[in-house]
Amino acid sequence: MTAFAYFSAKLRFETDVSDVHAALEAGPSFVLVDSRGDEAWGQGRIAGALHLPTGEIARRAAVLIPQGTPIVTYCWGPACNGATRAALEFARLGYPVREMIGGFEYWVREGLAVETDEGMRPGRPDPLTTVVAAVRCDC
Repeated sequence: MTAFAYFSAKLRFETDVSDVHAALEAGPSFVLVDSRGDEAWGQGRIAGALHLPTGEIARRAAVLIPQGTPIVTYCWGPACNGATRAALEFARLGYPVREMIGGFEYWVREGLAVETDEGMRPGRPDPLTTVVAAVRCDC
């Protein structure tokens, strides 16, 4: 595989926090799936995400999400492969799917708002991991 083919494929199957946020603001053309367990979901989540733990995807996906609907999965963060396992399960079921790299951790680090059981919580960007004085990193 050439470097061009590898990186093209990578962008086809991955997206990042900034791009997901922009798409959600514009009116998403996908379903954002939080694949974490109940306690993690209760601690905080991305507003508008569908809570569907990985172990429940095979049983519940077809009831909740029409076949052919694009999916973006996320889990905790870069040190967790839960979003990858969830994406694999959706792919096995025939859904077009991408994984949000960085996961919930980088959503929080970029200072984006988080929904909790008590309501919305505004974010505060981490200046060690994202640009604080701009909307995006321009990468």
